[in-house]
Amino acid sequence: MAGSLNKVLLIGRLGADPEIKQMVNGKSVARLSLATSQSWKDKNTGEKKEKTEWHRIVVFNEGLVNVVQQYLKKGAQIYVEGQLTTRKWKDEQSGQDKYSTEIVIQGYNSSLTMLGGGNSGGNISNDNTQSNNDDMSQISNDMDDEIPF
Repeated sequence: MAGSLNKVLLIGRLGADPEIKQMVNGKSVARLSLATSQSWKDKNTGEKKEKTEWHRIVVFNEGLVNVVQQYLKKGAQIYVEGQLTTRKWKDEQSGQDKYSTEIVIQGYNSSLTMLGGGNSGGNISNDNTQSNNDDMSQISNDMDDEIPF
């Protein structure tokens, strides 16, 4: 194989407020539950149908965790770019191995963009780790062009 690519792009709404946890090394991690939906009209009945998929998003970058904690709430619409990762862990009750597949936002090729208008819109990527308000407004101003959809 000449190369490979592990990149996930999603636009959806948060199904719950972000969950912020402390890792063993003292850094914070944010966990998001993101819903993406598709709808269609059933050819046989003419009935409108909808299917929702739930995605686990994990944010490791300290600057992004602060932004998530401060600005994102249940129902917020976001765009994320990250990598698909499956991790193995042990269930404490049963002792069995369990697996979780998540979209990880970490490193240079990841980003999180708040959508939905108002003053919550802005692109926050892992290249921009500033966390004060002046830096955040500069990032938001860089993204004032129209979204092509």
